[in-house]
Amino acid sequence: MMKVTEINIYPIKSTRRIALPQSEVLPRGLPWDRRWMLVDAEGRFITARQHPTLAPVQTDVEDDVLRVSVAGRKTLRLPLKPLDGRLVPVTVWQDSCDAVLAGAEADAWFSDYLGLSCRLVQMSDELVRGVNPDYGQAGDEVSFADGFPLLLISQASLNDLNSRLQTPVSMRRFRPNLVVDGERAYQEDQWRRIRVGDVEFEGVKNCSRCVFTTIDPDTGVKHPDKEPLRTLGSYRRKPQGGVYFGQNLIPRSGGVIHVGDKVEILD
Repeated sequence: MMKVTEINIYPIKSTRRIALPQSEVLPRGLPWDRRWMLVDAEGRFITARQHPTLAPVQTDVEDDVLRVSVAGRKTLRLPLKPLDGRLVPVTVWQDSCDAVLAGAEADAWFSDYLGLSCRLVQMSDELVRGVNPDYGQAGDEVSFADGFPLLLISQASLNDLNSRLQTPVSMRRFRPNLVVDGERAYQEDQWRRIRVGDVEFEGVKNCSRCVFTTIDPDTGVKHPDKEPLRTLGSYRRKPQGGVYFGQNLIPRSGGVIHVGDKVEILD
């Protein structure tokens, strides 16, 4: 019987995970997951792909505050509910939507840390960004994640990859929301509908991987030989292009999921 072994959220896009014992499931994913992100002067998203030192930044949700910390810096505390309300247009890949400015203190903290002018923005509950209609249904929504509400990877898939690597990597390289103890590597590629506990999800697209997987989540340093992406590319590249690892999910019901919940394959 397959079970959930990890539930993770990443409140600020490109920063470190928060591991949870349980989580509510909302239409746009898990609460507080990718609800904040950094943008440049034109409103275009900033990630650790270009600025790897974002990867070690730690966040914690405490009562009504998001706490942001990294070694050698003063801790930043942000309200979970935006106070300002000023909207700015932002862009995530090809998507455009509105976001709420997090405030001058947050902008200064991240601008000083990254050494570039940037702003922190937040997606409030009232703001909606739709899922790519080629993969979702009318009304499907997503936070500031790259494209879909959740990402799932089986431990068996990581074990297979690590058997091919000279130096094994942790699951944190791939930033999943859900990890399951699947029996066969890459079996999640074929999942079209699953149930986790009492919550149903649709599997809509295998996840295309990028240079982010080569960044050490603890140090923010890129691997000099582009591992594990290079090894993944040797056997997980599709004919039409792209290197794939993990399955993107869209919730098809609500509820609460827990580490240890049974995972059932419905289709």
